[in-house]
Amino acid sequence: MTESSGLAPDRTVLRRKLLDARERFAGGPEALTAQQTFSVHLSQVLREIEPELLGVYWPVRGEFNAIPALEEAGPAKLPLALPYARLKPPEMHYRVWDRKTLTATDECGLPACNGTPVVPNVVLVPCLGYTRAGFRLGYGAGYFDRWLALHPHVTAIGVAWSAAEMGDNMFKPQAHDQPLLLIATERGLVELQRRL
Repeated sequence: MTESSGLAPDRTVLRRKLLDARERFAGGPEALTAQQTFSVHLSQVLREIEPELLGVYWPVRGEFNAIPALEEAGPAKLPLALPYARLKPPEMHYRVWDRKTLTATDECGLPACNGTPVVPNVVLVPCLGYTRAGFRLGYGAGYFDRWLALHPHVTAIGVAWSAAEMGDNMFKPQAHDQPLLLIATERGLVELQRRL
């Protein structure tokens, strides 16, 4: 996604544009092939990293569904954890997920599990948008950014459709925005351009 103006758009406007585009893409004819290709790329990354405990997320609103990638990669026995968000105070933690059907929801209304609280060593972080500097745009509540700030040793892998890339003129990171170590798309790993 590109923006011709030199000014970064309001984050609320940008979120709406990115979400609309993602939902259109997810409902379109290319989505199934992109999902399969993405699964192959992500499974390759996971085989190389070899997580001890992988934090995943439950996909909503056109997000990439990472769960099939775990089957593709062969680490079907890889221990998983799902996030659980609380509204007051706004915080998130992970809980062990036994891969059984989810019957609970967190305080934000997202599918969740009732497992033991844990800290995964690798987490998949859904991105509404991303930059080549390694920053992401989420839904605006800050749950992942706060969690990542408290766990700087964790390997954070952003997960997004390639069309969600934002140019530098579209997104200016703020103090609370946490950079991701890697960003994966259906086209493979994004070549990040870190600024020193």
